[in-house]
Formats: sequence, structure tokens, C-alpha cells
Amino acid sequence: MKPLILALVLLAAPVAVHAQTAPAPAAPAAPAPPYGAPIRLEAAQALIERAEAAAEARGFRMAFAVVEPSGSLVAFGRMDDVQYGSIGVSQAKARSAALFRGTTAAAEARVLGGRTVSLAVDDLMPLAGGVPIIVDGRIVGALGVSGASSAEDDEIARAALGQ
Repeated sequence: MKPLILALVLLAAPVAVHAQTAPAPAAPAAPAPPYGAPIRLEAAQALIERAEAAAEARGFRMAFAVVEPSGSLVAFGRMDDVQYGSIGVSQAKARSAALFRGTTAAAEARVLGGRTVSLAVDDLMPLAGGVPIIVDGRIVGALGVSGASSAEDDEIARAALGQ
């Protein structure tokens, strides 16, 4: 009989309801830079050469892609014996950075922070190593680097861009 009374007491006890508050809205982000005229081939090739020199200095074997704002390939280079998977990954990182006007490191941080719904977005590459190329405040393309860890890929991309 005592278990029945205990159950009735528990059922009759007031239930504390905790109101959940929505997280405070984040401060609005600064608007992304506008697009500019597409990067020219000579400038794209020079970026690849700088990225290759930075990678070589670190002992990395990497692939490098430069795209115009539309995400279309302008120039590509790869070092000897780079893993073949890095070829497509470097291009995907560059395309993502150009199309979404932001670094793929930021996309990676959003996913790691729990925003996994981002993974459903076509052409979004959430691995660091894709960086927009900004000239005179306008995005003229993007550089994608692959072959080491994503943090190291990002480091090489930023070194090539002088960041």
C-alpha cells in the first residue's frame, strides 16, 4: 500500500516548469565584401607559386586551386606526389570560399560549433584552407589549398595571400 501512496503523492506534486529562453541573437555580421572583376590568370598563377613555395618550406605536398567569384577554375597546381584526393578538395575549398564570400575555416568552425545543418548546403566545404582573394575591397576569386591538416592548409593559403 505504501508504494501506491508514494506514487499518488508524486503524481499530485506540482511540477516545476522551467521556461527556456531563446539564446540572445548574435550581433549582425558585417556584410561580406562585394564581388569584383575576376582574378586574371597571371595573378592566379603567382598566388599558386607563392603557396607552393610556402608548402615546400614546410615539407608539405599540396594541391592549389584559384577560382573566380563564380567558383570557376582559373588556375591549378599540384606538387609532385600529392595525394590525389587533395586535387578535388583544393578546388572545392576555393569554390566554397568564393561562392559564400568567406573562409572555409569559418564554415568549419560553424559546423564544429554545432551548426551541422550547414552540411546540407551544396558547394559548402567546411574544411579550412579556402580563402577569398580580396583586391580593393572586392572579392575577385578564392584560393583553395589541400594536402596537410585543414589548419595547415589554411596557414599556407593565408601565407600565399600575405595574411
